[in-house]
Amino acid sequence: MLKFDDKGLIPAIIQDARTGEVLMLGYMNRESLKRTLGTRDVWFYSRSRRELWHKGETSGNFLRVKSITKDCDSDALLIKAEPTGPVCHTGNQSCFFQELESEDTA
Repeated sequence: MLKFDDKGLIPAIIQDARTGEVLMLGYMNRESLKRTLGTRDVWFYSRSRRELWHKGETSGNFLRVKSITKDCDSDALLIKAEPTGPVCHTGNQSCFFQELESEDTA
């Protein structure tokens, strides 16, 4: 059984099914996970907007699910997906493109 946090969320790491590149991290609640399983498109729960979010609905850059696995503690998901375009809202393929700087830890 999956372990959602006290806010009812579970982190979901998105990985490109073709290249293995880590694309983004999002959060899911039970409803977004059910929609993801039902549609095979990735849905998240937006913590800032407090609503479900269909990835690609605005940008047209969807994430098509190829597989979903859970970690050994059942408190995180790994979703392998095929993106239909850049994943990051900045236009980058991945949200992970910025090197950590020493001032980031201050």
